[in-house]
Amino acid sequence: MEASNAITGSFDYEILAEIGEGAYGKVYKARHLKNKLDFVAIKKIKLEKGADRNGVPSFMIREVAVLRKINTFDHPNIVRLLDVCASCSAQELDLTLVFEYIDMDLASYLKSVPECGLPREKIRGVMWQLLSGLDFLHTHMVIHRDLKPENILISSRGRIKVTDFGLARLYSFNMALTPEVVTLWYRAPEILLYSSYLSSVDVWSAGCVFAELHLLRFIGAPPQEEWPENSPLQHRSFWSETGTHTQNPIANMDELGKDLLLKFLCFKPMKRLSAAEALEHPYFRTEMEALEHPYFKTETEALEHPYFKTETEALEHPYFKTEATSRVVEVWP
Repeated sequence: MEASNAITGSFDYEILAEIGEGAYGKVYKARHLKNKLDFVAIKKIKLEKGADRNGVPSFMIREVAVLRKINTFDHPNIVRLLDVCASCSAQELDLTLVFEYIDMDLASYLKSVPECGLPREKIRGVMWQLLSGLDFLHTHMVIHRDLKPENILISSRGRIKVTDFGLARLYSFNMALTPEVVTLWYRAPEILLYSSYLSSVDVWSAGCVFAELHLLRFIGAPPQEEWPENSPLQHRSFWSETGTHTQNPIANMDELGKDLLLKFLCFKPMKRLSAAEALEHPYFRTEMEALEHPYFKTETEALEHPYFKTETEALEHPYFKTEATSRVVEVWP
């Protein structure tokens, strides 16, 4: 490994490979020089002097501030910031952030999913962890504001971690927040319409991710006829992908999943589920608990379903009418 690939300062790391690139710098997979088994992700930011009045962009200061605050709790679904280092030369300022290393982001993971899609239990596990992370953030008055598959990490063991807090904000209820946040396909209506907003924008984004886990593509934009009149953002601003109507969301989603999705994608933010409320939704309960949801029929009605026919009734099915199968039935112990 070349000497230029070693980062030294308050820590010592060896860069192994570039794994991402952004507007201000690159992200690398690296390992500690002393303990070769400890892998990390390093975000290196290079800034020319004078390019920013304060030297370091506000989004970097915000990311470090938010992570320093929430990392004291070490939540399992929030990426950990391990170290920060800054160095300065005559021409440029280098800022290095060191994070725990996670195998890939959810966007890359979804590209590898076969056409048959993800198993329902896998989707349920991803969403439970994502909402647990969001609930933790919102409890500590943090809005992520850029939730999307690229900013959700997934480990080889299926551990989900929310990352990239460059647009995150610590908020209060009387704070005005900028509308220029969240990648377009995951942006809540109140942001699109330049209205005031709070943590429910993250829940809308989580709903978009939930749909994408089933569809393996964007859920799409509302049709032109449903677009609000006099909106500051015109419908033509969106790519012309046909949207999936929320009243008939996704064919391979179970009924409890559809109910949860509709509550994520509620146009009125005050009626939208919070992350904490979503975690209590029957979709996440065990099979027996889920059957107690009002969606399901009463026990008496449910038992009248053909699935619960008696053995005698079942054996009258045409499947058993051939001579061969009839003989099998007769001798069946």
